[in-house]
Amino acid sequence: MISCAMTGYRMVFAGSITHRVYDFFYRIKRLEGDPHYVAMGLAIGVFIGITPTIPFHTVLAVFLSFLLKGSKVAAALGVWISNPITIPVFYFLSFKIGTWMLNMPMPRDENFTSLIELFRTGSLLGAAAVCGGIILGIIPGAMTYWLTRRMISILRSKRKRLEGLSPESHRINPKEEV
Repeated sequence: MISCAMTGYRMVFAGSITHRVYDFFYRIKRLEGDPHYVAMGLAIGVFIGITPTIPFHTVLAVFLSFLLKGSKVAAALGVWISNPITIPVFYFLSFKIGTWMLNMPMPRDENFTSLIELFRTGSLLGAAAVCGGIILGIIPGAMTYWLTRRMISILRSKRKRLEGLSPESHRINPKEEV
């Protein structure tokens, strides 16, 4: 067994998925700010992480988080929903949803007569993928907001209750005895 230095959890493999999940929740739990602030930032990060804008995920998430008054750190953590396993799924679904929403036929001819035609087709397909990614990201973003806000509220109220029961809070101050 290997112990995780940051979270204190003991697990079989330090690089395991379990370790990463515990580490992620530990970081979210430790973020400063009220539950709405943290949940808003994380939801923005998840939303942006699902869109096909991979080179700009963190920049977009932090910028939107700034505009919508969410946690910038949580937004940067939220974009990590995109990883080598999830990106192909997100991009494929984004493209399919976008082409369906915009009523675009799938390009069948790969013999472009000019470079301008290639760029035009590429930009239309890119726009379809971004449009589909926005639609695809709404539900996970909303669910992330609700779950994170609820989780942080519960954990913080539990912490306050436990702090109220701590032995230090029941000590009698010698000055108050008089």
